[in-house]
Amino acid sequence: MSRLKRVLIILTTVVVVIGLALGGGVLYVYSNAKVSTAGTTEFSNELAVPPLAKSTVKRDGTRLFELTMQAGQKEFRAGKPTPTWYFRGSGGRPPGDAAGGDYLGPTLRAKRGEKVEVKIKNALGEESTVHWHGMHLPAKMDGGPHQMVAPGATWTPRWTVNQPASTLWYHPHPHGKTEKHVQRGLAGMFLLDDEKSARLALPKKYGVDDLPVIVQDVRFNGAKFDHGHKILRDTGFLGDRTMVNGTLDPYKVVGDELVRLRLLNASTARIYDFGFSDDREFALIGTDGGLLEKQARMDRIQLSPGERAEIVVRMKPGEKTVLRSFPHDGYGGGWQGRLAGGDDSFDVLELRAANALRPSPDIPGELGKLEVPDGSDSVRGRFFGLVTTGINGKGMKLDRIDETVTRGTAETWTVRNDHGTPHNFHVHDVQFRVLEVDGKQPPPELRGAKDTVFVPPHKTVKLAMRFDGPADPDTPYMYHCHLLYHEDLGMMGQFVVVEKGQRAGTVHAPHSHTGH
Repeated sequence: MSRLKRVLIILTTVVVVIGLALGGGVLYVYSNAKVSTAGTTEFSNELAVPPLAKSTVKRDGTRLFELTMQAGQKEFRAGKPTPTWYFRGSGGRPPGDAAGGDYLGPTLRAKRGEKVEVKIKNALGEESTVHWHGMHLPAKMDGGPHQMVAPGATWTPRWTVNQPASTLWYHPHPHGKTEKHVQRGLAGMFLLDDEKSARLALPKKYGVDDLPVIVQDVRFNGAKFDHGHKILRDTGFLGDRTMVNGTLDPYKVVGDELVRLRLLNASTARIYDFGFSDDREFALIGTDGGLLEKQARMDRIQLSPGERAEIVVRMKPGEKTVLRSFPHDGYGGGWQGRLAGGDDSFDVLELRAANALRPSPDIPGELGKLEVPDGSDSVRGRFFGLVTTGINGKGMKLDRIDETVTRGTAETWTVRNDHGTPHNFHVHDVQFRVLEVDGKQPPPELRGAKDTVFVPPHKTVKLAMRFDGPADPDTPYMYHCHLLYHEDLGMMGQFVVVEKGQRAGTVHAPHSHTGH
């Protein structure tokens, strides 16, 4: 045998071995990517309900809340204290379980028309922010990456609540670090009320028949949170189990026929397809920005990171049912779907009905009127192409204004996912109406007021929104993908609201609030 033939045989053998090794590795990654806790969860921990934040009313009628960002620890599992970050409210503890501990933050609550002020102290070892997700408020109070709060400093945003009753939330928004700040535990709900919703016969006893359900996926490395991204997971962090309100394997005993669940996807990358283990129907009554005009009956509701939904489920005496996240095809099929979590399923929360239930009135036929434009008065359109490296071909720059909008006008924004990776789209300050999904009428769950919308691979959505100000040519709001790893990579842009005929100003480099 010639030397050349021996070399060719050896090279061929090496190539085959490498190919088999790579193929085996790929098969291993694929086969081990699927995660499921469905049907195996014991539900051994009573659901923690975040306390309502205490507040005081100042002489001018302003409702004042106090929040402190600080480090702590919580025993999610007995005997294993996990380092956490959390929001401490004035005069009250954050949600905990039987083992105690500190995680998430209290639920803030205010009424439409109220002046609100939040005194935020940063007791962490690094700077952060607090963004009011879904809130209509001045750009300087928005809590984006331009409103950093230095360690030891205090920031006090103030605004007047001027939007319908809704389920909003608050969380950090530091550029490049949002994913880990949220994962560590900095998040909480902000509920808004109004006179119209107060008159409706809906479940509204907080923590009794009206439950906050803050859903996060987690993975532990010993006692600590594991924040790592597994191989080929370009969506971001995906955990191997879920918790609600910081409670692993939670159950809640309920004593009413109708129970309202305020679902919040507070995960950083995972998309949930919520339903019940027995496939029972429920009523969708509200989306991100408030109540629907009429309830919508369904047995599944899909929420991407940052989205909320208010659902009402009917219980019978003595029965149990499990809120579950089911596999879905929102990520696309095959390889991409498997690695992005589309094949995963989780038992999220068990509801246990008491043997005798308090009767609940039927859900009203009319719930509210949407206060979002329908596209008929849009003065212009804009296009936003989404890929992980940026929006419209540009990565985020904090000193660049990408779009300028005129106060008091409505616009139609077309958002397309030009990628095989799932994305979503969140706009600060406004609530919008989804006009179309790939040229078709949106499904019932997308017909309410929204501030965040899922955009599956190679799909297009059209959104109508109005910019009511106030104008501030020098301070931007954000629009971005709310899969937080993508946001941190720079998948975000900035817009300012100006008066008619006014030009955008100059965005200065972010500076931390250092005053007390």
